[in-house]
Amino acid sequence: MPMPADRTETRKRSVVKALTYRVVIVCLDFLAIYIFTHKVEVAPGFMIVSNVYTTVGYFLHERIWARIGWGEEAKTG
Repeated sequence: MPMPADRTETRKRSVVKALTYRVVIVCLDFLAIYIFTHKVEVAPGFMIVSNVYTTVGYFLHERIWARIGWGEEAKTG
């Protein structure tokens, strides 16, 4: 369901979305690394490095798109 035209997304919401998304991605990263390497000890290092910079990137991406009006339609009625 799209956000109504008279509402904007707060920074707090963007942070919570980014963090919950990262939890899902950490689990998927661990699973993929384990499937390919069969080594549990390899996964944590990769997961930490990957998820730090990708979380920051995701947050910045969300904040930029929150300011872009392209593709949004005003609510009529």
